[in-house]
Amino acid sequence: MKAFLLAAGEGTRLRPITLGTPKCLVPIRGVPVLAIWLRQCRELGIDEILINVHWHADAVRQFLKQSDYGIKIDIVEEQFLLGSAGTLRANREWVIGEESFWIFYADVLNQADLHAMARLHRLRRPIATLGVCRVPDPTRCGIVSTCADGVIDQFVEKPRQPVGNLAFSGLMIGTPALLDAIPNQVPVDIGFHVLPKLAGQMIAFPINDFLIDIGTMDNYQRAQETWPGFSTP
Repeated sequence: MKAFLLAAGEGTRLRPITLGTPKCLVPIRGVPVLAIWLRQCRELGIDEILINVHWHADAVRQFLKQSDYGIKIDIVEEQFLLGSAGTLRANREWVIGEESFWIFYADVLNQADLHAMARLHRLRRPIATLGVCRVPDPTRCGIVSTCADGVIDQFVEKPRQPVGNLAFSGLMIGTPALLDAIPNQVPVDIGFHVLPKLAGQMIAFPINDFLIDIGTMDNYQRAQETWPGFSTP
């Protein structure tokens, strides 16, 4: 199974840390976030990853040259940001022949049971399976509502009047049908432009394990204090 690792953001909310360092290489207790992700992907059995880069792209390339996680890594540099969904659409040929593929936001530090999420997706076979979790401020997230069977019946990105606090985590499994739903525009965003159209065709996978988006300075500092690391060396 392949995985998109979306890592091209400039990390403006993490300045001054990201003035000289791409967001995907900021350290968590001395370990770059990208290194944590590569280990997680290896343990999940992912054999090929596409990483999109933009800000300080050469630093990411240099890091990957010095790292060996036993995974084939394809690097795609975006001269201008395509948006999260734009990256998927621009690299659609990379997943030709795949029934499903992972989509990870690289700034999400987590210990989610992704094996269980993959099993649920294979069993239910939706257009997409979204990892979801409870958040304290739903106005800053993509908020979902679900039916009793876990089908997502509504998705609203950064709602002014949220219907709840169950949020898209930045971890998902997609399919070719998801790519078909991406509008032909640039930039184009998964949360704003794609997932709302797929209500009724996606399912939610609840995440109660450790998960934090390190994209803000407060969350980044909290991650330094709370990241439990891996259960095995």
